[in-house]
Amino acid sequence: MSGPRLATLEGRAIVMWESGHADVARSSAGRWGPDPRTLFDDWDRFREWARGLAPNGDGAPSPDRLGAPVPEPRQVFAIGLNYRAHAAEAGYDTSGLPQVFTKFPSCLAGPVSRVAAVSPRLDWEVELVVAVGRRAERVEEERGWDHVAGVMVGQDLSARDVQLAGASPQWSLGKSFPGFGPTGPWLVDPEDLDDRDDLPIECSVNGEVMQQARTSQLIWSVPQLVARLSAVCPLLPGDLVFTGTPAGVGNRRDPPVYLQPGDRLLSRVGGVGELVTEIVGPPPGA
Repeated sequence: MSGPRLATLEGRAIVMWESGHADVARSSAGRWGPDPRTLFDDWDRFREWARGLAPNGDGAPSPDRLGAPVPEPRQVFAIGLNYRAHAAEAGYDTSGLPQVFTKFPSCLAGPVSRVAAVSPRLDWEVELVVAVGRRAERVEEERGWDHVAGVMVGQDLSARDVQLAGASPQWSLGKSFPGFGPTGPWLVDPEDLDDRDDLPIECSVNGEVMQQARTSQLIWSVPQLVARLSAVCPLLPGDLVFTGTPAGVGNRRDPPVYLQPGDRLLSRVGGVGELVTEIVGPPPGA
């Protein structure tokens, strides 16, 4: 990690380095509160303050103690079929506008999580997730990155039976069960990445690589997504954008492969971090 990164430890905002961490509220003597959601309302000043901070915690906390870096955002946008190879395996035309849906905020989870297999067709989708740092309204593409606070790893877990039920697909409901939005492990400033537009992205199940691509292969890049979404509705500080998943999801394999209790899902974005998701049995009555 080259610069400070925002994370959530037991519900409190912290800044992390490889060598340690600092509690935001305590280190700022109350200038910044413990709730990570409030930091995005004045992101530029917070970012400047955090870059001048030094770690004062006892080492870096283990990932299993961290929560979602951006809990309870006001809006969560998600983009479907945003890698050409994935659109091709799904049989979709990529010449139109991006397909946009939402994951409801209650589905978000931290970087180490346990998710119940509530569906016999539970599928994986590793994604680069963007957090908005500045209000964006009718933003031009070349200014898209200026409105991004940071990026993190995400999983768009999907109950395909719910998603594809009925005459019109229920994308948002099928992707919003509890825990279906693991994110983290922390929020990385795009300026700390070697190339924010070309990051390796990968997902494996029980050690077998299922998805592998680079974010430079996105059909709609991060700046293009910011421009497109903000042309319709304002993007608010702290909002999230799940930018799409590469080819290799389970329901497009022959035969299809779905997650089962006992499976271990590892999602990784180079230069950003990784998520570990354990699949457990369904809750009673499910």
